[in-house]
Amino acid sequence: MPTSYPLSSPSHLPSDALRLPWLLRRPGAPRALRLYGFAYAGGDAGMYLSWQPALGAQIEVCGVQLPGRGVRLREPPADAMEPLVERLAADIAAQPRQPFALFGHSLGALLAFEVARRLQRLGAPAPLHLFVSACEAPGYRREGRNLHRLPDEALIEVLRDYNGTPAEVLRDREFMALVLPTLRADFALACEYAYRPGPKLRVPMSVLVGEREREGRWSEVGRWAEQTEAGCELHRFDGGHLFVDSHRAAVVDRVRETLSRAMPAPRTQLG
Repeated sequence: MPTSYPLSSPSHLPSDALRLPWLLRRPGAPRALRLYGFAYAGGDAGMYLSWQPALGAQIEVCGVQLPGRGVRLREPPADAMEPLVERLAADIAAQPRQPFALFGHSLGALLAFEVARRLQRLGAPAPLHLFVSACEAPGYRREGRNLHRLPDEALIEVLRDYNGTPAEVLRDREFMALVLPTLRADFALACEYAYRPGPKLRVPMSVLVGEREREGRWSEVGRWAEQTEAGCELHRFDGGHLFVDSHRAAVVDRVRETLSRAMPAPRTQLG
């Protein structure tokens, strides 16, 4: 389950972001491919919008903005995985037809995976690629720590121990009172997630993992390959659970390289 969570506030989002109810992206002309990003527990869509400059002109980043964080901070957070996945899959399927990929980190990896499965069940267009980052393979996840059940002070100490949230944020009791319910809900989603076996995806996958993952739970990470019939690659990064932040450039380079290979060739104009 997730371990370290930099908490976010609405001010962290780019001022020019297009704020749809569940999806955030920068304005601009359509690009060849859209990348939907699913954040870790306590995170928000803004973390992925910062990737846009490094991904180049052909890839558009669209961050998935769940309720209870960022510009939706005062909305009740999601408290059940299945209806959340159904809503996200429906929103993505309803977007204008465009090649797309999914990237999720930790809790976000579970959401991205289940959204891909839901799209396949619906017969909707499938992603060109699925990236699952810092997450154990479904069916091989160890029992969670029930962090969502800890008292406030104990939960804040867990966040301090994992060194994922600035000390000044942890000391801001008014802000923490706003975000802890969302963090608890996110922890609960991850802890209570129940994998249901089903048809394999027909989507190529990339599995990203930090070499210094704090909980050392990655002996089974290669079993993600069991979830697809279209191939699965494993990529390791020299970082802990939040290597997606601490080694962002390397992660984005890997994503850009993979998607560059996956993008459809441009159509030629016939004279």
